[in-house]
Amino acid sequence: MIQHYLAARKELTSKGAPFEVTTVEVRGLPLKAYANAPANLRLMWEASVAFGDKDYIVYEDERYTYADIHAQVRKLAAHLVKHGVTPQSRVAIAMRNYPEWVVAYWATVSLGAAVVGMNAWWTPPEMEYGLNDSEPRVILLDDERLERLSHMPAQRPMHIIAVRTDRPIPGDGVRWEQVMETADPGSLPPVEIDPDDDATIFYTSGTTGFPKGAQLTHRGSINNIMNLSAMSATVSLAEQKGIAAGEIPAPTVAPTPRPIVFMAPTPLFHVTACNCLLHPATAIGAKIVFTYKWDPGRALELIEREKVTNFSGVPTMSRELLLHPDWATRDTSSIQGMGGGGAALQPDLVNKIAGALKGGAPATGYGMTETHGIITANSARFFIDKPESCGPNVPTLEVKLVDEEGNDLPAGPNTVGVLCVRGAVVIKGYLNRPEATADSIRDGWLNTGDIARIDEDGFIYIVDRAKDMVIRGGENVYCSEVETAIYHHDAVAEVAVFGVPDERLGEEVAAVIVLAAGHTLTQEQLREFLSASLAKHKIPAKVWFRDEPIPRNASGKFLKRELRKELVGS
Repeated sequence: MIQHYLAARKELTSKGAPFEVTTVEVRGLPLKAYANAPANLRLMWEASVAFGDKDYIVYEDERYTYADIHAQVRKLAAHLVKHGVTPQSRVAIAMRNYPEWVVAYWATVSLGAAVVGMNAWWTPPEMEYGLNDSEPRVILLDDERLERLSHMPAQRPMHIIAVRTDRPIPGDGVRWEQVMETADPGSLPPVEIDPDDDATIFYTSGTTGFPKGAQLTHRGSINNIMNLSAMSATVSLAEQKGIAAGEIPAPTVAPTPRPIVFMAPTPLFHVTACNCLLHPATAIGAKIVFTYKWDPGRALELIEREKVTNFSGVPTMSRELLLHPDWATRDTSSIQGMGGGGAALQPDLVNKIAGALKGGAPATGYGMTETHGIITANSARFFIDKPESCGPNVPTLEVKLVDEEGNDLPAGPNTVGVLCVRGAVVIKGYLNRPEATADSIRDGWLNTGDIARIDEDGFIYIVDRAKDMVIRGGENVYCSEVETAIYHHDAVAEVAVFGVPDERLGEEVAAVIVLAAGHTLTQEQLREFLSASLAKHKIPAKVWFRDEPIPRNASGKFLKRELRKELVGS
């Protein structure tokens, strides 16, 4: 079947084909991109007006059509312009996955301004940093984020739009309802948007303790949408070729066409939900189902009610769905694809999904904020055949392996090195961080920080992470950031933070601490101390105190792998 996959990929990306790949100049470099890609996200959004009365957003028991959201986008855009939003300015969004998040997103990018997707987990100090770094003209926030804003020092001038809250609003702020009642619902104003203008600023955890604002462009976002479509089309065409060659059986019953319905259980301030779900769903006129918070029982109820066809979350969510007692009684026959990204999909889970779905298939993707979304994708029988692989690279990315000094390594299935990628989907850089940008992206090549190997078929396997990072339920947690926060406690002499296996979340944050002489500290006291400076998911769930110094190597670095093996055996 692999030969059919490679033939299908070549056929679909060749000259004149739907996913023709060409070379374009981006920031002075010749990079791979799709020849037929729209110039910007506004053009894609405007095209979705054709979906009119089709369901677009379902949030719990609320329902909005494409026409409903288009009308709200026009009203909000008019209000944003009135408050100084122009091309290349910024608008921050800090809220749960409410329908208003989607409206704010499309209104902002359609004006040529950039969305600052603020992490809803952030504490007041983290929010303060993000706002000072991105300098938005306007911020839209919900009740919880508005409450956190009240604990922050006076901010730079910015207009506040409050969503789903009765709290007092500072300054000239307004409630969402006021905007919808008073704004002019006319057409979107004409603006010029360059493909390489910023569309979104998404913050990634920083190795120095401060998050970095990744600058995602219109070109990169559009090419990521097409990468998702191209990878799906390649699998479909390869299976058709396999059937024609008699290598796989033809379906005995023709599949019933179903309207495509996505469930979005992960936050929209990540590329997983925004770029890899909201974008492609909007492009094809699909319905998207959101919930107030993740609850597998409620998710199963909505999957049955809304006939969800595609479930894309972090692996722990898929596992919790399959293990939930309601899985056996709810009608999940509509699901055609289940999986997602944010962390590795364990091989046992791949087989569990394949066995549980009625006519569906497991799927995974590997990607980064820094690539606007996916780097690889693996699904259907190819994933079942190679369950430890995250799949081949997308058509618009070149890939290579390098050693620790950045030297290219020879290609070969036994070569292991740091994975680097290059293409039009690599971000412009990190906002206000030229040194961090230069360190991560050299001559267009992005250093992913992940140790990988590439087999003879071009399928990529992530072996380890070079970055000192924990991926907890799809959230990146940099160990140095947590260590910095812990070192602020007077009782701490040494600390090493690392990830330990967790069946539900994939990994959990753990810490080993050596106390200063004459001091005492309990796990509960430590967690209470950290709650003022770290988001909840960054606070160590497991803490070990030791009397001896933490072991180090010759250069003085903590031997974290040895610590982890000593404490948890892996």
